[in-house]
Order: sequence, then C-alpha cells, then structure tokens
Amino acid sequence: MISATGVRIRWGDLPCQVRRELEAVIGAPVIEAVSRAGGFSPGSADRVRTATGRRVFVKAVGSAVNPRSPEMHRREARVAAAMPTSASTPILLGSYDDGEWVALVYEDIEGRHPATPWLPEELRRVQVALAELALVLTPSPLPELPKAADSLADDFAGWRRISADPPADLDPWLADHLDDLAVLADRGLSALVGDTMVHTDIRADNILLGAGGRVTVVDWPSACRGPAWLDQLLLLVNVRLYGGHDTPAPLARYAAEAGVSRADLTSTLAGLAGYFTDGARQPAPPGLPTLRAFQRAQSDAVLSWLREAPPTSLQAG
Repeated sequence: MISATGVRIRWGDLPCQVRRELEAVIGAPVIEAVSRAGGFSPGSADRVRTATGRRVFVKAVGSAVNPRSPEMHRREARVAAAMPTSASTPILLGSYDDGEWVALVYEDIEGRHPATPWLPEELRRVQVALAELALVLTPSPLPELPKAADSLADDFAGWRRISADPPADLDPWLADHLDDLAVLADRGLSALVGDTMVHTDIRADNILLGAGGRVTVVDWPSACRGPAWLDQLLLLVNVRLYGGHDTPAPLARYAAEAGVSRADLTSTLAGLAGYFTDGARQPAPPGLPTLRAFQRAQSDAVLSWLREAPPTSLQAG
C-alpha cells in the first residue's frame, strides 16, 4: 500500500538561529522533539517539549529544502490565523519568517490518524466532523481566498496536457476517452461554486482522531473558497485509495444528502483524476521523492472508480 509519507527533516536539522528564534516564540528551551510521520512536506513536523513542560507542535521549512514549501507555510499561517475558535482545527500560537525559513507553532493535539483501510465507524465520524466544520467555515472567514475553480483550474487541465503530449505507454482506455475526460473535468471545475473555506487536501494523514470523539483537520495551505461537498468528495477518494469501505454507495448517498448532482461529483472526480495522472508522470519535486508514486496510486484509484460507473459521455466508447 502506498502511504502518504514524504521524507522530512527534523527539529535538530533546523539552523541554530531558527531553533533559537522558535524557542523565543514558544517561551522556553526545547528539550525534546519527536518527529511526526505523514504528509508530503519535506519540512520538519515535530511535537516538542520545553524545559517548563510545555508541549507544542512545530513545523518549519526552508527554501533550500524545497523552493515552494516556504510560501505554502506562509499561506497556511494566514489561513490558521483567520480560523474561528469553534473550528475543529489546531490553534496557531505563533510563527517565524526570516525570508528563507518559515515556521509555524501550533497547540499540541493528542490524537492519531484514522486507520487505513478505513473503518466504517471512523469514516462516518470524519464525515460528520467535516459537515460541522463546513457550517463553521461558511461564509469563508477569509473572503480574499481564491475561488476553488480558479485555484484548481491548472490541476483540472491535466487531461488536456496529456492529450497534447501523450506518453508512449498511455493506457488504451484513457487514449480512447481523453477528449471526454477533458470535457468532464471542465464541467467539474464549473461545479466548484460556493463560499465555504475548503481544505482541498483531505486525507487520512491530515486528520487526527482524539479522545471524546474529537476530530481535528490539519494542514491548510491549499485552502480556497468552494462548495462544502468538495472536502467530502476528497475524503471518499482517500477511502477509495485505501479501501475498507464501499465507495460508490457513500458517493450516491452523499450526493442525495448534500443536494448535489451525482454528475457534478463524477465530473469533479474526472478533474482530480487528470491532475493525479498528469502529476504522476512529472519529475519528483526537490525533497519530495515519494509524491509521484502516491499521485499514481490516487490516479489508479479514481480511474478505477470512473471505469466501474462511467458517466454518460464515456459510455459510448
């Protein structure tokens, strides 16, 4: 099974000056740091304990590790600072930015990722939590966030890039349906209308299950404004990837519960599949050697879904 795990640096790998500045933000020297697995950021992600016994979570990255990652941390800092206190997201305690290194300090949350393959009870628990979170984040507490259709436009153009430059080993089914998939992706993009702050990267490794039924959604650098159902659909993509639950039934049920057409959900899946398929054939980004394999696994999962119950425009082929 492909896991959503990159290769991280650790607290001890941060420059001394960055560690000193972060200790000033935290308020005491750090005496213990335990790296957390999961996610594809090449930066650090450590639960730290200070000399006073305080525990916080620190994530940091520099441009030398990956040129794009510091800006993602900056975006995440802006989103986290705007989160309502009632949102089931970590509280941002402070940040650091010297132009080269960017770090965020969050409250430390006790919890674990959902089991994969997904367990039905945990899936339902997360679905309920996402629905409650969407209510809190509608309208978006950051009105200046980009619209989902704008944020995901380049991603959903994946099938058109593949059509323009098809690989020699392109799957015959995909070759026969590239035009239809591109049209569906465009339709999916036009369906992403709404004013909910959506995460757009919902996966098991971005969710923490805590005591008392608490569910916390972490890592918000890709947040934008879109329909509440988008994060629910991405959750089902993760379930499709890891298994443990029948995905077509929840998709149909969710379409009915959310009042969204099954065609809009399926078209959005086509757009996501184009993003994963096109991304998987690109060179690995600096510091992210496992990302392309994970995108390939996601592509295979979503495409298998489309092949089982293809939308009308694909059935003629």
